[in-house]
Amino acid sequence: MTWTSAFLSLDDMPRMSADDRRELLVQAAIRVMSREGVANATTRLIVAEAGMPLGVFHYCFRSKEELLEQVMAAINEQSFEAVMPALQGNESFEQIIQGGLRAYWAHVVRDPAPHQLTYELTQYALRSAPESAIKQYDAYLDLNRKFLTVLTEITGHEWTVPVESLARYLLAVIEGVTFQWLVDADNDAALAVLEEFGRHIAGCAKPR
Repeated sequence: MTWTSAFLSLDDMPRMSADDRRELLVQAAIRVMSREGVANATTRLIVAEAGMPLGVFHYCFRSKEELLEQVMAAINEQSFEAVMPALQGNESFEQIIQGGLRAYWAHVVRDPAPHQLTYELTQYALRSAPESAIKQYDAYLDLNRKFLTVLTEITGHEWTVPVESLARYLLAVIEGVTFQWLVDADNDAALAVLEEFGRHIAGCAKPR
């Protein structure tokens, strides 16, 4: 569900489920952190962005760290959902991979701020809550494993390289390309790297 920043009155709050309130706060946190930075994103700013009273935050989250973990998870899920529709059709194995990579890249270019935020979240977590950074990267790897598994399931292929190694390889390339693009905004260079990567990873599988 996509939420806007429309103000919610106190009278409206009792009719909302706890899950809906959390979702509103997570999406508000993404906007505030993207705009103000993680360190400056106070709970007061976040609840104001969501149009909620301050007390609701502590009803929904035990701590700011718990909110940050859900922010990370929400950004990851949005990226994965952007890729999945591309993993369809009757194209070749490599073409499907390339389509998935292009879909991811279109998602980055369309809204770079949440992707920039993920790097800031990592640094913030490493300094203040290292376990959150570990969870963040475990989630990245889980999504990459899922992506690699779906690829083989829909195409009838199997990987000739351990999926764990491929998941880490995929993460390293995606993170590196995204971060470089956030710095230099060279879209052609980023797409060229992703295309070359797609060709290489396609060579790491064979038909069953």
